[in-house]
Amino acid sequence: MQNFNTIMKQAKKMQERMANLQKELEMKTVEAQAGGGMVRVVVNGKYEIVSLKIEKEVVNPEDIEMLQDLIAAAVNEGVRKAQEMASSEMAKITGGLNIPGL
Repeated sequence: MQNFNTIMKQAKKMQERMANLQKELEMKTVEAQAGGGMVRVVVNGKYEIVSLKIEKEVVNPEDIEMLQDLIAAAVNEGVRKAQEMASSEMAKITGGLNIPGL
């Protein structure tokens, strides 16, 4: 029974550390860009867009589709980088264990 209590205490500590990490990730950001930096996006650890910058040179009313593609590419790259950041930070807590739902 003592082993079970030890495991439960460790699980509770891990849960607390993960909750703290989630708060920390809200404050961390990553930046991604597309079109050689013409479109830049900053995404936080909650996968929210913090900022989006578009250089005026890329805005062409005759080619809106290119601008849309650049924005989508920058946002997708930003979300991918934020996911990598979150996974890397989570691995520090879980010791690399793949825990479903985290």
